[in-house]
This record gives sequence, C-alpha cells and structure tokens, in this order.
Amino acid sequence: MSEPDVRLVRMSDAEVEAWLPIAMAHYEEARREAGDTPEQAAAGRRASEERFFPDGRIVDGQLLHAIRIGDEDAGWLWVGPWDDSGSVWWVWDLMVHPGYRRRGVARRAMLAAEEIAREHGAVTLMLNVFADNEAAVALYDALGFRAASLHMAKPL
Repeated sequence: MSEPDVRLVRMSDAEVEAWLPIAMAHYEEARREAGDTPEQAAAGRRASEERFFPDGRIVDGQLLHAIRIGDEDAGWLWVGPWDDSGSVWWVWDLMVHPGYRRRGVARRAMLAAEEIAREHGAVTLMLNVFADNEAAVALYDALGFRAASLHMAKPL
C-alpha cells in the first residue's frame, strides 16, 4: 500500500479557536484514562491552555497544522520549542482521525514534524505518549524515538 500525499497546513486563528476545546477535551480524557483523577486531568488541561493558548490563540513559536489529504481533514499536528533556546522541540499533539488511521498518515506527519523542527534549529525532538496507545508507541519506536523518561502507575 502506498502512503497518501499528506500535507500540513498552518491553522488560522479561527481554526485554532475551533480546534482548542476539541483537542483539550481529548487531552483531558487521555490523562484520565492514563490514571489522573478528574481534578488532575483538568489541572493539566488548564496548565497547557495557560502556557500555550493564554488568550485562546497559540503563542508565537508554536506551530499548529491541519493534516490534509487532498482537501480532506485527516487530523492535526502541533509542534514547537520547549523554551526560548529552540534546541529542543516537542510534538505536543498528533491526532489522526479514525477514518485515516493505519494508512501511513501519522508516519508522514511525524517525518514532517522532524523536518520542521530541524528547519527551526532543533537538535532534539521529544514527545509524550500514553503507554496504552500501542500503535503510537510502535510508530515512534520505528521512527527512532527512545524512552527518555518513564512514568508507571498501579491502581490501588
């Protein structure tokens, strides 16, 4: 199977405004599924919004893209620097909509993320992935990512 022609298109302010509650709800739910209490998950969401979207718009330097296949919306990719040094970049969020999964879209988006980070002077690209997302873990491993930190939990 050939990989689709994936394009990244920077989101407009209006698109970011529409995207933000959807993406943050997804993030908060993923944190709960990973073991956060509802309060912890909500606090994590608020911290992310305050740091990166203080007025509902993405802060300068962070890059939020729609993933497109032709004219179709296949998901989103958010990358940006950790701090002002710019040497360490993060994939803050990658979402491929269900109908586009298992078609190479995430792989293509991740390769684009690497190129974007490199073009901006990054020497390291980091990401977090929830351990139960086995498909994502396998993809990142295949792309050369290695564990830099590991959080473990045991329900009591």
